[in-house]
Amino acid sequence: MNDDLGALAARIDRTNELLQRMLAEVAKTPSTHAIFVDAGYLYAAAGRLVAGTEDRRAFDLDAEGLIEALIDRARTIFADSRLLRVYWYDGARRRIHTAEQQSIAELPDVKVRLGNLNANNQQKGVDSLIRTDLESLARHRAISDAALLGGDEDLVSAVEAAQGYGARVHLWGIEAPEGRNQAEPLLWEVDSQRTLDLDFFKPYVSRRTAAAYEAAGARPTREDVRFVGAQIAAKWLAARGRESLVELLPGHPYLPGSVDQDLLVEAEGLLQYSLRGQADLRRALRDGFWEHLQTQY
Repeated sequence: MNDDLGALAARIDRTNELLQRMLAEVAKTPSTHAIFVDAGYLYAAAGRLVAGTEDRRAFDLDAEGLIEALIDRARTIFADSRLLRVYWYDGARRRIHTAEQQSIAELPDVKVRLGNLNANNQQKGVDSLIRTDLESLARHRAISDAALLGGDEDLVSAVEAAQGYGARVHLWGIEAPEGRNQAEPLLWEVDSQRTLDLDFFKPYVSRRTAAAYEAAGARPTREDVRFVGAQIAAKWLAARGRESLVELLPGHPYLPGSVDQDLLVEAEGLLQYSLRGQADLRRALRDGFWEHLQTQY
């Protein structure tokens, strides 16, 4: 009997020792946080706050400086935690990076995720990307805290998914000149809320001059459009391969309706200019597309 009690006591002591070691390891492991930025919300809310407009063409955003400021703010809030990275969610035609999005993607500790941008310049699929990342990082214990800069009610499910795996989600908002720019159900679900004010954003948002704004919508040259057509052709060929090219060539100089429509929508996104009713520019676009494809055959 005494031997059994002694063996049991030894096992208990061993278990306690293992638990103490595990707790010591956990204590030495730094907590980790990540920042999730819904760029659609950011541009709209910060643009309205600082520049008085949600139109991205009407103001410039110093994304690099702003991201550094967000990282610094997180560093003060999560003092004993290390940054995993900043996730930047935006929309783009056919998920092809714009020049601005490419420059953001090249920043250290930043990951750009792209949803689609429809013909009305509305983001599609961004909320699901945020949910996927939040849930995955929380499930794998890659983060203990998430700072979420956004305001859409559709993000509620992303918050709940991350919290279900033990992560804390902290909602960051942008000061609204009037009313509120974040959905109440989202405010109810998060673990904490903070609002970034006008002084925070002033150094990073600047309204363009009237001349610069007009230039942003100025009619592109035929050569500009031809070059964009060649760019899109290169991406089209890389995505579909030479088999699709062989099928397309016999129809020259005409494009199938679906291909022609995709070409038009993508070109308008890259040029930030509508080609509807611009017959000469649309011809230049098709010419550039065909010229590139024919050089590859």
